[in-house]
Amino acid sequence: MTTTLEKPAKVAMNGVDVPTFVATLGVVKEQPEIAKFTFRANGEWLSGNHSRTSVSNFFGVMAEQQHKETFSVESDHPQVLGATGNGMTPPEMLLAALSACITAGIGNIASIRQVKLQSVETTVEGDIDLVGLLGLDKSVRNGFSGIRATFRIKGDAPAEDLEKIVQQSVARSAVFDVITNGVPVSVAAIAN
Repeated sequence: MTTTLEKPAKVAMNGVDVPTFVATLGVVKEQPEIAKFTFRANGEWLSGNHSRTSVSNFFGVMAEQQHKETFSVESDHPQVLGATGNGMTPPEMLLAALSACITAGIGNIASIRQVKLQSVETTVEGDIDLVGLLGLDKSVRNGFSGIRATFRIKGDAPAEDLEKIVQQSVARSAVFDVITNGVPVSVAAIAN
């Protein structure tokens, strides 16, 4: 009699429904057209530098989709710059998006690899010289001159495996890709 040991089936882990995620990967591999998504954000000016941006629907899996609820975030500039400080600055939102995107990937990749996470903590910093943004020196760029991201990850795997999870997440991050490779942006102004 021969006994074979089977590799355990992948199960939900770290809050990720791994069987559904793996099934989704298989479906997308067979039908790549369902992977084309269009995300949207709708903004409104409130006062001064203060604005609100909301997301409620998107196009994906070849149809319009609705989020469970409308999500909103408010943006402003800090009081030290003459604003009211009612929200994150837009550059801070970009840093938050980078943190969130890579962190989500870490959760997915660790779960697929069946690594139980204890914690993931991030610090993302960006350096900006406002003399460019304020139009005081055209030789200084308006945006960040550099961004640094640190991910502290604890889990039930060796440190080198945890580092590989972070590296794989960075390699698959949509936000990291947009920041490091750029993307064409078209802007239309419609005056009423």
